[in-house]
Amino acid sequence: MTDNINRNASAFTALGTARTEKVELPESTFDGVINMPVMHQAVKAFMANQRQGNASTKIRKYVVGGNQKPWKQKGTGRARQGSTRAPHFVGGGTVFGPTPRPYDEYVPRQVRALAKKSALNARANENAIIVIDAFNYDAPKTANLLSLVARLDVAEKKVLILTDGVKQNVFLSGRNIPNVHVMPYTDSSTYHILWSDVVLVEAGALGATLEPLANDKAAPVAKKAKSAAEKEKGARKVAKRAAKTEAKAKPAAKKAPAKKAAAKKPAAKKSSKKEK
Repeated sequence: MTDNINRNASAFTALGTARTEKVELPESTFDGVINMPVMHQAVKAFMANQRQGNASTKIRKYVVGGNQKPWKQKGTGRARQGSTRAPHFVGGGTVFGPTPRPYDEYVPRQVRALAKKSALNARANENAIIVIDAFNYDAPKTANLLSLVARLDVAEKKVLILTDGVKQNVFLSGRNIPNVHVMPYTDSSTYHILWSDVVLVEAGALGATLEPLANDKAAPVAKKAKSAAEKEKGARKVAKRAAKTEAKAKPAAKKAPAKKAAAKKPAAKKSSKKEK
């Protein structure tokens, strides 16, 4: 399936500052071809290759014990048995149980390349590809990637960051963030691209060059407007607090007059005694 694809992606700096120019995605990769069966095959093979295949059970000859005949062959009235480790005995062996085996599936190189291209085209059609000019981190710091993701307004999404080659500082900065995955562009697979909601690609990985901005300052984090549901929750909390304060105030108001009446009654009794 070939779709009309928008091959212009928005560009940002590593600090989250928007750049004025658009980056044209390479036509060799972003040609609009989306092949669903190939992507399914690649993802299924990737997930199968992650399995270790360690499940193991013992047949009757590997179960400990049961060397002796449980009872004599004839005269007991019961069926003849040769070992208590037969499958129909408790503690016996397992019949046709799983044994360690590989689950590997092989996908040809050209099919894998087509699947990866299809996944990238699918993300490009969703405008979910963002180009970052350069990741030049002097030291690993998780706050750098957290601020970048927050400024791009993708903090609540699954973000895949593809760097131009191996960049250890960027990888260490993002390994503690649950919904962020950092890896080189060449190592990415169809599974990783389809797993993500947004793909941040370094410009050098796409063959583009973006000159660093002269006055590059961190962009402010956009504040999200509260939804109607959040506003309703806030109003309910305020109403509950007001009801609690009113409930506490009412018993105190009722107890005060009772105390005054109790104080007046003894005085009335004393006066009656004096009159007698």
